Amino acid sequence: MKPMHENTSHQALRIGTGLLACLALCLSGGNRVLAQEAVTVQEVLADPALFHLRQITIKGTVRQVQPLDPYEIPAGSTCYGGYLFSLEDDTATLSIAVPGLCGVPMVKDPDVEDGARVVVEATVQAPSHGGYALSFKGAKIAMDQEGVVQAIANRITPLVE
Repeated sequence: MKPMHENTSHQALRIGTGLLACLALCLSGGNRVLAQEAVTVQEVLADPALFHLRQITIKGTVRQVQPLDPYEIPAGSTCYGGYLFSLEDDTATLSIAVPGLCGVPMVKDPDVEDGARVVVEATVQAPSHGGYALSFKGAKIAMDQEGVVQAIANRITPLVE
């Protein structure tokens, strides 16, 4: 009969190996999400209902950057540093909103400037095409704004060509 500590060590080794295998699987699966193929702005505008509340990757040139005044969310926190811009590619232009940082008073310039070439990972919002929109004021219905399509940026990186 083996001493009890050997069984415990063997079990710990098996559990550790299993956790490492699971971690490796999770990390390799995550690469597929990061390597999502970019869509064009025209593809989004041509069928907004298909893209509504979905994550997309788009590439283009930043235009018309507009910093936002601090705004309050329903939870009562004030958010700072949010801004809007248009993303222009070879096919069309899409409005992009970048939420501010909530609960931390600060003065912050937008992370992009006019003319910058960027890759944007964003969530599309096309509320007039059958759904709800997430705004800086919380979830709301925006059915009165027929044809409005925008994206909420999750990540913006410089475009390396």
